[in-house]
Amino acid sequence: MAAVGHVIYLHGFASSPESSKAVRFGQELARHNVSFACPDFNQPSFEDLTVTRMLDQTRDAVGAAPRGPVALIGSSLGAFVAVHAAAQHRAVDRLVLLAPALDLGDGPQGANVDEWRRTGRLRIFHYAWNEHRDVKFALYEDAARYDAFALDLQIPILVFQGTRDESVDPGMVERWARTRPNVDLRMVDDEHQLGKSMDEIWIACETFFGLSPGRPSIL
Repeated sequence: MAAVGHVIYLHGFASSPESSKAVRFGQELARHNVSFACPDFNQPSFEDLTVTRMLDQTRDAVGAAPRGPVALIGSSLGAFVAVHAAAQHRAVDRLVLLAPALDLGDGPQGANVDEWRRTGRLRIFHYAWNEHRDVKFALYEDAARYDAFALDLQIPILVFQGTRDESVDPGMVERWARTRPNVDLRMVDDEHQLGKSMDEIWIACETFFGLSPGRPSIL
C-alpha cells in the first residue's frame, strides 16, 4: 500500500477537534507533512446531532482531501461514523478505530432511552465544553438506520480497544473483529479515553500509514 496522503479524524460524542487525541494526531502527522482535517460535529448545533449529519460532514471532508490515499481515524461514535463513511467513499483506503462504539443500541452511556424518547431530549455532560448540554432523540432514531455489523469492508482496519472501557463493551468489539480477517485488533489495558496508550497507538499508526518512523517524534 502507498503511504497515506491525508488523514481525517472523526471525534467522539460530546468531544471536539480540540480533543487531546485529535491534537496529538495532527501534530504527529504534521511532522511527516501529511495533511490533516477534523470536522467539528458540534456544528452547526450539538442539540441536532445525527449520524447522517456526521456522515455528510465526513463526505465533505473526504471530498476536500488532496489526491491520494485517505485514512479515517474514528474515536468512539466517530468510529461508528468512520466505518459507514468508508463503505461510501472509495478514496478511503484504511481505517483506525479507537474504542469504537459499533453498537448504539443502548444509546450513550447512562442514557434512559424510554425517558429520552418521551421528553425528546437527553441531558449529557459535554466534555469538550465542560458543561451540560441537551441532544435530541433524533440522534438515537437516526442511528438505528445504520448497522456496523452488517458492513462488509475489505480495507485494512486497525482497532485499539481498552479492556477497562466502561463506555464501549470490549466483548462487542471483539465479536465485530473476530469475523473480519482484515481487522487488526489491539486490546490494551486502558479505559475509554485510551490516554495511557496514545504513544503505543501512534507508533502503530505510523507504520499502518506507511510513514517512515525516522522523523523526530513528540513522544
